[in-house]
Amino acid sequence: MAYKTTYDPAKLPSPDRITHLAPNQIFVFGSNLQGAHGGGAAKVAYDYFGAVWGQGVGLQGQTYAIPTMQGPVSTIKPYVDEFTDFARQHPELEFLVTRIGCGIAGFKDAEIAPLFEAAGALDNVRLPKSFLDILQ
Repeated sequence: MAYKTTYDPAKLPSPDRITHLAPNQIFVFGSNLQGAHGGGAAKVAYDYFGAVWGQGVGLQGQTYAIPTMQGPVSTIKPYVDEFTDFARQHPELEFLVTRIGCGIAGFKDAEIAPLFEAAGALDNVRLPKSFLDILQ
C-alpha cells in the first residue's frame, strides 16, 4: 500500500486547546522518558485523558506520549517515527498532535515540525497550525 507523503492543505489543524475527545480521538503530547506528567500538555493528558504516571512512551488511555525531554531533536525523531507507524496501523483512530517539545522542553516549532512530515501526511493525524505553516 502506498502512503501519501504530502499534506492536504484543506485538512484542519489540531485544536490549539483540546478540552474533550471523541471516543476515537487520541491526544498526542510531549512527555519525558520517566512518564512524570506534571506540567504542560502532559499534565492535561494525565488529568483528563488517561495518561499513565510512569509511562513516558506510547498509547495510554486516550493519549499517546512522545518523549521530548531527553536531549537534542535527534533523540526525539525515533519516537516520532514510532508514532507515525502506530498511526498508520490504526486508521480507525484520529490523532490530535499538540505542539510537542515546544513548551517545557524548549524547542522551537521549526525544529520539531519537520519530524512530523510523514505523520502529517496521514489522513488520521492532525498537526498544530504552527507545524502545518512550517511544513507547507
